Amino acid sequence: MYLGTQIPARSDDDFRIMAQLGVTHICADPVGNPHDWTVDILVQHRERIESFGLKLDMVQLPLSSRTIEESKSPDILMKGPNRDQQIVSICQLIENLGKAGIPAAKYNLNIIGIPRSPDELGRGGSMNASFRWDKMDQDAEPTIAGVVDEEENWDRIDYFLSRVVPVATKYKVRLACHPHDPYTPPGYRGVTRVLGTIDGMKRFVMMNESPYHGLNFCQGSVAEMLEDPANEIADVIRWFGERDKIFNVHYRNIKGGKLSFMETFLDEGDMDMWSTAKIYAEVGYKYMLMPDHVPTISGTDPKNTAFAFCYGYIAAQLEALSNEGYL
Repeated sequence: MYLGTQIPARSDDDFRIMAQLGVTHICADPVGNPHDWTVDILVQHRERIESFGLKLDMVQLPLSSRTIEESKSPDILMKGPNRDQQIVSICQLIENLGKAGIPAAKYNLNIIGIPRSPDELGRGGSMNASFRWDKMDQDAEPTIAGVVDEEENWDRIDYFLSRVVPVATKYKVRLACHPHDPYTPPGYRGVTRVLGTIDGMKRFVMMNESPYHGLNFCQGSVAEMLEDPANEIADVIRWFGERDKIFNVHYRNIKGGKLSFMETFLDEGDMDMWSTAKIYAEVGYKYMLMPDHVPTISGTDPKNTAFAFCYGYIAAQLEALSNEGYL
């Protein structure tokens, strides 16, 4: 396992700081629209990352966590007139990644984004992202995608996977899909989110089965699907890890559970992160542990400071795993 990050670098100094803080592998995108990334652009980007002593392990496909209105490939999830054209473009991008020596890509199959209720007060006065279903507008209007029920959602996902997974398999590029964040009741904003449950995630990884089709396993998002994350998360990690379906880990913690939670720093949530780290090692997970969704803290550089804390926390756990013979 490696200490990784996906936080965007604002300058070359940020890449240097990542390496200085012990980060070894990163997810980082070239500039411009992903649909326009050629092999040459990707090779130059990889070589630039490597010049800082970092390994470019992953990029983001043009299917992000944002709402459908903000998507660079909206017709794939809307079943729109340009769906096939956008899928062909993504297939070409996957081929380009393989030829450029970039081993993985993460992506989301997201229509309504990442719903949250107002931030809540955390330790020391930090402001933490939260989701309280009873504070949400439960009758919010559908997105521009309209009504997408469970059957239709699965049909669109299968249409996409059946076309991109064979390309990923041919060019040996791991495709890591992020679960829906958070679970929302069926029909919220017109959408039944099928990747917001453990059963849905299991069905997903078994569709169009390939060793290059798996998950960007967000431990925080998975915890948000559970009634009792502290006691349920271990079995979930084992199920996906033992089947080699975890290609990246968003290593984060929460207080609470299904339909009512607050995001936290790694050391203060309900899950025992040291126990989960040992499980990743036991199932043979061999990619990045990266922080994600840090609380908003004080200071002149709050986001990067919060991430630096997480890097240190993860680095210490990786050292402990090595010292105890897990790695």
